[in-house]
Amino acid sequence: MAKTRLDGEVQPGFKWGPFTMRIPLIHLRFSLADMLQGLAVAGATGMALVPYFMALLGLNFEEAVTMAMFHSLLISFSWLFFGDPYAPGWLTPAIPFVVAFITAPAYLGDHTSQFQAMTALSLNFAFILIFLGATGLGEKLIKIVPNVFKGGIILGAAVAAFLRVTKDGDAANVFQSAPIAGTLGVVVCLVFAFSKPLHAIATDKRWLAKLLGFGLLPGFIVAGTVGYFTGEFEYNIRWEILDVGTSANALWQKASPFVIGWPSIDTFIASFPLALITYILFFGDVVTGNEMIEQAQKARSDEKLELNSSRAHMATGIRNILMGIIAPFFATQGVLWTGIQVVLLKRWTQGRDKLDSIFDSIGSFYAFGLPFLFVFLPLVTLLQPLLPVALAVTLVLTAFACATLALSLVQDATERGAMVITAMAFSVFEPWIGLLVGIITIIGLCGFKVFKPEEKS
Repeated sequence: MAKTRLDGEVQPGFKWGPFTMRIPLIHLRFSLADMLQGLAVAGATGMALVPYFMALLGLNFEEAVTMAMFHSLLISFSWLFFGDPYAPGWLTPAIPFVVAFITAPAYLGDHTSQFQAMTALSLNFAFILIFLGATGLGEKLIKIVPNVFKGGIILGAAVAAFLRVTKDGDAANVFQSAPIAGTLGVVVCLVFAFSKPLHAIATDKRWLAKLLGFGLLPGFIVAGTVGYFTGEFEYNIRWEILDVGTSANALWQKASPFVIGWPSIDTFIASFPLALITYILFFGDVVTGNEMIEQAQKARSDEKLELNSSRAHMATGIRNILMGIIAPFFATQGVLWTGIQVVLLKRWTQGRDKLDSIFDSIGSFYAFGLPFLFVFLPLVTLLQPLLPVALAVTLVLTAFACATLALSLVQDATERGAMVITAMAFSVFEPWIGLLVGIITIIGLCGFKVFKPEEKS
């Protein structure tokens, strides 16, 4: 039985160093609604890169699914071992940069060199994170960032997510690939997550409240069913069990630096700038996650969500090291899955009678069933057609949640204008250019005073 938390305290767990381990059914309760969401949403999204693994890195389907499983397992157990109240995910905006990097002439066609480049990227990124986390510099950096700049980063994420979901030819553009089923699925998910009128009706309708408790799952069921009848989705079910031992061994032989050799110094040097650019994206995710949690915390005084940016830096760094030596594909180990974070926090804010702890929700969404999912190929192939819906839903929810959060951070009209310019720069240009434009814009329009920390009364 899960341990009871005293009112106003942090959820119990085992402390080890700066981290807190929380074990299912001991330190958190099981949530069926969140587990079912995790199977559909996390399962489909976790396989999004399988085509990349096959086309770019020369892996077969089984090896690619095994690589996706390792990535998902590292993400899924982040909360268990490290104790952050974030719903972890990919550093999605970095993936196009990563693909461009490993398809450069120096690496193209040489899969060994490509995997070594991925390892170098992961280890460089981990070094940056662990150094800033262990020294506390990352925590200090996040604290001194003014609200107008935080808002620019968060709103930039909203604009970038919206642009990607409507971009022609992008895998996330379900409105193009499956216009009927995809649109219905996205609309149902958005309405179920954010509609004030629907949630008001649910206060008097128990059946509707239970349905809303399943979060994004009804939207996926609607999309999958409609897509089958409209012919937009084709289900090719494989009634097999993945031979994990064989595929994991084959992946190890092709990808691990312990077998193929470690990256050269030149590869580490060449990949370091991209690791620095990715840190800007990581920084933005930490800022976004912290602001979301602080906003939600106002509705739940019974559970204190402990935010520690240094811990988040080190935890993500450790995951990147493990990924870099087991199944190297950079940018799959980030700190925040924004769209899912907002859905899980939304349910948590409804009160302790609905959800005892945020870790009940995060743990059930990620941990229960995920290892089974990737091994059981009928489930894997069933979810494959829903991949565009999963990507579109998470991007649309990200765009909506980030936009509302960013606009609540500033009240001054000039700061709001500077925030919008910063957001556009982050969404249109490369991260380091967006950073430079944002700093210059904010200093020019708002002055240096916004960088001075506010004195708390």
